[in-house]
Amino acid sequence: MRPADAVIDFLEAEQARGVSHIFLDEGARDGLRAWFRRSTQSPPAARIAPSSPEAVVEPPAHPAKPAAPPLQVTAEGASKAERLASLLDTLRETMVFATGNPDARVMLVGEAPGYEKEKKGEPFVGPAGQKLDDILKAMGLFRREVYISNIVKFRPATARQTTNNRKPSPVEMAACLPFIHAEIGIVRPACIIAMGGTAAEGLLGLTGTVTSMRGLWHDFKGIRVRVTYHPSYLLQSGANLSIKRQVWEDMLAVMEELGMPISARQRGFFLPKS
Repeated sequence: MRPADAVIDFLEAEQARGVSHIFLDEGARDGLRAWFRRSTQSPPAARIAPSSPEAVVEPPAHPAKPAAPPLQVTAEGASKAERLASLLDTLRETMVFATGNPDARVMLVGEAPGYEKEKKGEPFVGPAGQKLDDILKAMGLFRREVYISNIVKFRPATARQTTNNRKPSPVEMAACLPFIHAEIGIVRPACIIAMGGTAAEGLLGLTGTVTSMRGLWHDFKGIRVRVTYHPSYLLQSGANLSIKRQVWEDMLAVMEELGMPISARQRGFFLPKS
């Protein structure tokens, strides 16, 4: 591999994990200037062997770089908890991995950690996390009983970033997908809940609105997946009873899929009062 290729690989990896600025000392700058000067010179032309009866074109000195193979993520350990911990060890301390029960029947997948999640190192905390806890409680579940993760394991960077967040890019999602796939392969939940459009896009390859995705069962490698609105959308919609009921109908479908008991009171949550 040429030195320039190694630098490009490094920069692409840093960009994928959300780094927008790299410090360069004077020596590194001089090296980049030299590479730039060489790159602006005319490349060696293909030569024709005059003594041959047929024209023989010799390839350039540096053939095109082959496409890099997709990232392979492997987990080691005897138990599910040990294998998940080995995945965590491959990530940097600034990453937000997952939380919950490795033997959970329900796995919830969100978008990417925001400011609060990054600060606490746990997905779905802050107001959106409290809203998720309320949903789980209404289902008869506790956070410790489910497994919670995100499509992207780091907070996507923005210029002059403070507490602001943004949707992860396709490149950022692609960089982290091997991890969420490995998590699902380890936990093997009976059901996955994709919270929001980004989770559905990364996990299922779906595009469009959550409205068009929800209310249906999808499939991820033989595991049933339900798409619903992200808890933050519930907060943004305020006291919109219709949105609350749609989310709750998705949760009722999950409970039915898992064979969980459902009371008449639960079935009536967020219905218009007659």
